[in-house]
Amino acid sequence: PQPLSNLPSSSQQTPVACGGRRPRENEVSNTAVILGSNGRLGRELVKAFAAAGWITYAVARKPRSGGKPVSPLVRQIEAAVDDTEVIRRAVGTADVVVFAANPPYTHWPQQALPMLQAAITLAATLHARLMFPGNVYNFGANMPARLLPDTPQRATTRKGQVRMAMEQALADAAAHRGVQSVVIRAGEFIGGGVGNWFDNTITKSIGKGRLTYPGRGDVTHAWAYLPDLARAFVAVAAVRANLPAHLRLHFPGYTLTGDELCAALGRVAGRPLRVGGMPWPLLRAISPLVPILREITEMRYLWEVPHALDGGALQAMIGETPVTPLEDALRAALHELGFLHG
Repeated sequence: PQPLSNLPSSSQQTPVACGGRRPRENEVSNTAVILGSNGRLGRELVKAFAAAGWITYAVARKPRSGGKPVSPLVRQIEAAVDDTEVIRRAVGTADVVVFAANPPYTHWPQQALPMLQAAITLAATLHARLMFPGNVYNFGANMPARLLPDTPQRATTRKGQVRMAMEQALADAAAHRGVQSVVIRAGEFIGGGVGNWFDNTITKSIGKGRLTYPGRGDVTHAWAYLPDLARAFVAVAAVRANLPAHLRLHFPGYTLTGDELCAALGRVAGRPLRVGGMPWPLLRAISPLVPILREITEMRYLWEVPHALDGGALQAMIGETPVTPLEDALRAALHELGFLHG
């Protein structure tokens, strides 16, 4: 696919179907815009929407170069999230805009909400529904063990408060600007590359026969295999006409204790794995000098408070929720990280 960021301002793009063919007059084509398409969730969303036959605009500051294109249905746009006019000229109209962009962990308070406001403006100009990946930060350290879409949000951290503000901005845009939206909340990510607890901490030393688990082995934690989550986004987008102006849904994924996850990783690795813990007191002691550690230690409670996402509302809306057997998902993720071969 070719970058579209240098189109003249007068250009209005008609969506192009598979192989570069323009849709016939009576042919319906769904169109999705993925903001942050180079991120781990963004990449999976691009693949999932294109695999489902959607014309998919992949928006990133630096489009991926080299390698075989994911699909002839994918169009790359070289733009930042707030380059609203550049994206609008390239796309014209769309059915959904998916907000998969994410600022650095340490910059959430300054950048996250302005980025979402730009996405809201883009969705309004494209007459599209805005889809947003939620997380469990909103519920805080006193969250109940089972989280429903209408569970009260009582964040106890700065990042949780940022996420609450973002979801409130979506609700306000639906109520006052006519921008329809849907939040699909999920747990910790498995798969899709690097950049979170699964790959940076838990499995980092699996090649040496070691795992590092951040919490107690008997506490449940919510997980989501990214290809499954991406397929759930596509399924919800397909029934967008039946949705209210704004709603929240929960993607159930896997609910696993630390012991269950580590045992499954051992079975996939084919050998016993030693399991160690995190040196939380040391991390907290040096966190004033290392900003990222300050942000990480603030979220320690997620590994101490049992929680699971109730996917009943999502299942009622789309039918069977996408789910890959746990060991298959772990095997694929470890293979992607280079720990398994063949």
